[in-house]
Amino acid sequence: MEQAKIRQAVDKLGADFPNLNWNFRPDPSSGNVKLISQWLGDEDEDVMLCVFKGTHIHERFHRQDFFFLNFAMRGDYRALSSRYDEATVIHEGDCYIGQPFSGYALRSHSERDIVIPGILIRRKVLFNEYLAPLSSDPVLLKFFLDPEFNQYSDEYIHLTLDPASPIWDLLDLMLVEYANKKEDTQKILKPMIFSLMMYLTRAYSQQREKGQELGTAEKMVRWIESHLDDVTLGSLSAHFGYHPNYISSMLHQQTGKTFSEILLNFRMQRAALLMKNTDLSLEKIADMIGYHNTSNFYKAFRAQFGESPRTWQKAHSQPSSKNLLKK
Repeated sequence: MEQAKIRQAVDKLGADFPNLNWNFRPDPSSGNVKLISQWLGDEDEDVMLCVFKGTHIHERFHRQDFFFLNFAMRGDYRALSSRYDEATVIHEGDCYIGQPFSGYALRSHSERDIVIPGILIRRKVLFNEYLAPLSSDPVLLKFFLDPEFNQYSDEYIHLTLDPASPIWDLLDLMLVEYANKKEDTQKILKPMIFSLMMYLTRAYSQQREKGQELGTAEKMVRWIESHLDDVTLGSLSAHFGYHPNYISSMLHQQTGKTFSEILLNFRMQRAALLMKNTDLSLEKIADMIGYHNTSNFYKAFRAQFGESPRTWQKAHSQPSSKNLLKK
């Protein structure tokens, strides 16, 4: 990607930033005290990009009805979060991911221009189209699911990205595409965001594991948990370079469970989490956790929980956030 095109896109979106639909409406569910930022894109857009470029910004403390990913492309800034009433310094090269409804304000003051691109994603689109790549990390999955039934979960993710990460290349491509919108721009952006989510999931998992001293068995268990859709004893063996029989023996000695039991437990836990907190079909959930034959999923679920998936889901489903927040 030519640097001139990227600069032009950043300049254009930066100039548009003050003129976006900054409509902060009182939230009727909180006694008209909290402010909710409405969708900033066009009505027919499911994802959008924006860029703050300048030396000074002092946002009103607010909440929003969409997911957002802010990238410190140039310079540092402060992100005020209602989580612990804290201000987090987002350094150049970092990413800040915010939930719908989380309290937030962006603050910066610098002698040179700070550049902060943002990707905004409607809630329904993230749940329907991007949950699969996020589901490989259980902590990350819970982060994205929480707002669906808890409008004030107030969590955020702060990631430090490798300067050579493909995420930056994808971001550049999306900025140029969105700054020069065409009729098919949304169709082009969505698969890019899917890829970006995959890379973010990898970066988040690596960041969480950094500095942790894990034994070989623990590493294998985590790898199983993050590859529920396609893991086999053979693929585990190939990844770690041990014979399948050795892996089977070590896992049983270290965890008290066989490979199949570990895999089954993780799959059922993930299925229960998705069934409880999303409107995804049982067929979609089964496929996401590695059951490409739905009848096998039904049998495994009934054996684990003592009742059919549909019966269990009716008894355990969470109320959706769309019922918590009046539009």
